[in-house]
Amino acid sequence: MKVVILAGGFGTRISEESHLKPKPMIEIGEFPILIHIMKIYASQGFNDFIICAGYKQQVIKEYFAHYYLYTNDVTFNLASFSNEREIHKKSKDGWKVTVVDTGLHTQTGGRIKKIKEYIGNEPFLLTYGDAVGDINLAHLIENHRKSGKLATISVYNFGQSKGVIDFDKDGTVLSFREKSDDDGDLINIGYMVLEPQVFDYIHDDVTPFESGALSELCQNKQMNAYIHRGFWQCMDTLREKEKLEKLWYSTNCPWKIWED
Repeated sequence: MKVVILAGGFGTRISEESHLKPKPMIEIGEFPILIHIMKIYASQGFNDFIICAGYKQQVIKEYFAHYYLYTNDVTFNLASFSNEREIHKKSKDGWKVTVVDTGLHTQTGGRIKKIKEYIGNEPFLLTYGDAVGDINLAHLIENHRKSGKLATISVYNFGQSKGVIDFDKDGTVLSFREKSDDDGDLINIGYMVLEPQVFDYIHDDVTPFESGALSELCQNKQMNAYIHRGFWQCMDTLREKEKLEKLWYSTNCPWKIWED
């Protein structure tokens, strides 16, 4: 299956860094969060990527154009007028990466519609370019196939961050207790499996994928939910970026499921 990553938004909620680059290109540790996401997929056997770019799309293209310069040691022979260089390959990612300029103001659904020609008539994986997790893709895909639906989204319970009050219908407080993961709502975290028929639910460039295509799939009972019970974290704000960086440099980074 091909992996589609949405990476075209403006990232306004983390404008401290996104005014210079697309949000998926903001670094967590040694490389952009986009690369962290790709490594999550590649470590589980999915190496064919299609990136839906938009805002500052040239930054993404330039990064992959020079990928091996950024990720390996290199010798520049400055004594040569031919500007010779030698890349000392420490590792080789066996990836195929297609970067598609899907437009500056295109909605998420429209971005997905624009990469239809690169997918063909086959199921594909889709996620957002700003969140990492220890997703078991084999379990996700198996769950999708068993459902018989056109779309499966991963959902996650963030839990409750404050103490909880239980009360009856008359307003009488029954208990005051500490938070529990069962108190939180399940949210869409991306990491989806989609059948090619999903393209038919995207009508034009201004169709939002979530409130448009996914909503219509729900109405037609063609949406399946896979509950992810491991780690997941998005990077919407500078505070969340700092949280991810702290985890990355810890001794047990939860989404680092690949070998160096």
